[in-house]
Amino acid sequence: MRLTKKATTPVKAGLGISRRQFLKRSGATTGGLAAAGFMGNGMLRPAEASGKTPVSDAPVETKRTICSHCSVGCGVYAEVQEGIWTKQEPAFDHPINRGAHCAKGASLRQHGHSTRRLKYPMKLVNGEWQRMSWDDAIDEIGDKLLELREEYGPDSVYWLGSAKFNNEQAYFMRKLASMWGTNNTDHQARICHSTTVAGVANTWGYGAMTNSLNDLQHSKSIILIGSNPSEAHPVAMQHFLLAKERNQAEMIVVDPRFTRTAAKATQYVRIRPGSDVAYVWGLLWHIFENGWEDSEYIAQRVYGMDDVRAEVAQFTPNVVEDITGVPESVMFDTAKRLADNRPGCVVWCMGGTQHTTGNNNTRAYCILELALGNIGKSGGGANILRGHDNVQGATDLGLGSDSLPGYYGLAEGAWQHWAKVWDVDYEWLQSRFEDAEYADGRPMNSAGITVSRWVDGVLEDDENISQRTALKAMFYWGHAVNSQTRGPEMQQAMKKLDMMVIVDPYPTVAAVMHDRSDGVYLLPAATQFETTGSVTATNRSLQWRDKVIEPLFEAKPDHEIMYRFARKLGFGDEFVKHIEMNGDEPLIEDILREINRGMWTVGYTGQSPERLKEHQQNWHTFSFSNLRAEGGPADGDYYGLPWPCWGTPEFRHPGSPNLYDTSVPVKEGGMGFRARFGIERNGVNLLADGSAPVESDLTDGYPEFTAQMLKDLGWWDDLTDEEKEAADGENWKTDFSGGIQRVAIEHGCAPYGNAKARAVVWTFPDEVPKHREPLYTTRRDLVERFPTWDDFDSIMRLPTLYKTIQDRDNSSEYPIILTSGRLVEYEGGGEETRSMSWLAELQQEMFVEINPANANDIGISDGDEVWVEGAEGGRVRVKALVTPRVDRNVAFMPFHFGGMFQGENLRDRYPDGADPYVLGEAANTATTYGYDPVTLMQETKCTICRIERA
Repeated sequence: MRLTKKATTPVKAGLGISRRQFLKRSGATTGGLAAAGFMGNGMLRPAEASGKTPVSDAPVETKRTICSHCSVGCGVYAEVQEGIWTKQEPAFDHPINRGAHCAKGASLRQHGHSTRRLKYPMKLVNGEWQRMSWDDAIDEIGDKLLELREEYGPDSVYWLGSAKFNNEQAYFMRKLASMWGTNNTDHQARICHSTTVAGVANTWGYGAMTNSLNDLQHSKSIILIGSNPSEAHPVAMQHFLLAKERNQAEMIVVDPRFTRTAAKATQYVRIRPGSDVAYVWGLLWHIFENGWEDSEYIAQRVYGMDDVRAEVAQFTPNVVEDITGVPESVMFDTAKRLADNRPGCVVWCMGGTQHTTGNNNTRAYCILELALGNIGKSGGGANILRGHDNVQGATDLGLGSDSLPGYYGLAEGAWQHWAKVWDVDYEWLQSRFEDAEYADGRPMNSAGITVSRWVDGVLEDDENISQRTALKAMFYWGHAVNSQTRGPEMQQAMKKLDMMVIVDPYPTVAAVMHDRSDGVYLLPAATQFETTGSVTATNRSLQWRDKVIEPLFEAKPDHEIMYRFARKLGFGDEFVKHIEMNGDEPLIEDILREINRGMWTVGYTGQSPERLKEHQQNWHTFSFSNLRAEGGPADGDYYGLPWPCWGTPEFRHPGSPNLYDTSVPVKEGGMGFRARFGIERNGVNLLADGSAPVESDLTDGYPEFTAQMLKDLGWWDDLTDEEKEAADGENWKTDFSGGIQRVAIEHGCAPYGNAKARAVVWTFPDEVPKHREPLYTTRRDLVERFPTWDDFDSIMRLPTLYKTIQDRDNSSEYPIILTSGRLVEYEGGGEETRSMSWLAELQQEMFVEINPANANDIGISDGDEVWVEGAEGGRVRVKALVTPRVDRNVAFMPFHFGGMFQGENLRDRYPDGADPYVLGEAANTATTYGYDPVTLMQETKCTICRIERA
């Protein structure tokens, strides 16, 4: 294959250029912020005008925006002169970050003006990138899509979206896929927190962080398991450390690796990767044995804890030490710290979720908190840190293969609801889908292929896929493919596709690893600083972003590109039926108003554009301690109106900072657990028993509200005549007037009911979470006692293997456990952050952490080049970092690198000028098969490998 050659200097792994070239290329030699990354403070000098470029006296506009990296939601002031973003400051009056920035946040301005971005539409022709116009690109891609639809059906095209969209764009992407006629759409949450959403939502109702980062300041104990906020969420650490300093909070870090967060802990516990459930059950064994559980809380608010007790009884201290490596004395000490220091919270991230047993892990964490009575209390809760700036919002907005916006599901009633919101005929919407019957039902009601399995959606034989054919075309719309496992098979799948379309501000690794000579398109999307809209932080608060600058080069906002495709594909009018247009760009505010009209389930109905802008302009009025406005125009609101923000905007609900808090009236953000699992099971009551939010007219448990329930309670006449007309025959989720929610709340009741959390999920493969050995394990002696599941014929349209994989014993060839994680300098797949000179200078090489004992056994030293080979043959060439941070027989690699593939440097395959400064092997080239059976979350934290000198 012939590719454009452009490098005149020899390149190698890592930076690929000399330091002098790097400084010249990055502009660092001109002084200013970039130089601060390269020289000590004593070498810094004020930047002075050269005389050639006079200092502008044009007026300075200050814009308010939100960092586009992780989900902490840091506020930023951006100064703009003559359309140029000239300066940025962390917002010292912002209620979440209060003037703090991490390395990535400090680099935002360079993201906005990066020269490494895609500059115009391009396509690959005979191995060379050719420039296109937008009109030609839309027409050419659109014609191919229509051709594929005609020959193979709408499910042959995969619309892979992004947690980098704002809320409105994420919603638009789901709407686009729906009107195209497929559920084959997804985004990054599938491979970072889908097991959280499923596990947590099926425990107490909503699959999201229960409290806020600010509320962590009130914790007496914090157990972090599979979370490293010092690197993954640096600004969040200020809240953890405030709890530690002010409350003398116990900060317990449970991790296979001694992280920067562990260095700040009061107790560090090293566990064997893949043993989370056994570890939590070991804690509960001591809690139950000593009577430290909150018996009254459990009796009133928890269903199924006796079943958990029976499972936990099997995890005696000896068993737990054998599985986890943690001795009895440490287990007892940790359990006592948690019991003695309440309220306490549990914090987790991808270290807990990215496992074949991911939903078991997240449910175990929840059950621990329920046993201690910590859920629904300030300073308590399940604090789930999300990894992208809008991964929470994109999930809420239905950008997944198994849900519509607001988690309405895919049943006929859910589609009818959204057909009403969109004001289209349900029958027309139904006609857009394949007229067939799949293994899980009609295509419209059948969960689509997940992003974690799109590779199998291409490579699997048609007869094994529960849709008409394998996938023929992929949109990678704001997605880093190197963040997914099984790299070599991914390359095979890319080669097999008829067409690949990459929509992103940067080319991404997808543009270079495919080994194709044609059929690849690059479309330059605008950054989030070149548009406006809302974004949902990890604590469920919605924040408004100003547009800082106009789109650079020929980039276009994502929602404009979506509309142009909808128009080309024949449903443009339906797509924007009640949305004002500015040329080809739909008005963001109108998209949010459409969201407000439909998303009653999670309370995205009260956050109108006007209310969010009011919050944005008054950051300084919100408390750093509890996020509540103290005076000002938003007096009494919680910052960002964290969902659920019940009712219409006019109802002025303040938002819900801490979920499931019964000590606060519902009108002030309180609530019980959600009644979404029925009223009773096997004769046992599932509703709360003797517990209800304060000031409630119903002082015990009750089901979700319907129009009939209002009539039965005698509250029907509290509705206006207009509300009665809209609400009759509806429930709290489908009443467009908001009247049912309003009346319930005015009587002190949560619209979704008041039930018990459930420790038993009877619809999951394991009703009570179980420890199951990883598919690839070095502890073969534990497989017989703790086996995985049998293979499944079809999960989300694809056969999924468990026992078949685990029965392959190659642990003697691959004796080291391989895990992965984040670095503070880079984010996600790294294409954006590795394209920023300031960040690139900080971390120039991909590496593997290896314990000194293993290094000595293998015969390698720190800094040596090594091959890391996974159990399925994928291998990467990286530097060895010899360190006791990892245990014997455990290795760690960061997952932010790309641009090299199994030893081959791919720099010359990027379009001219769009290659990142730093390249490196992708860790996921060496990772292996493995998926959670509920969500198909990928396994990245526990596979096996061997390491050899290169």
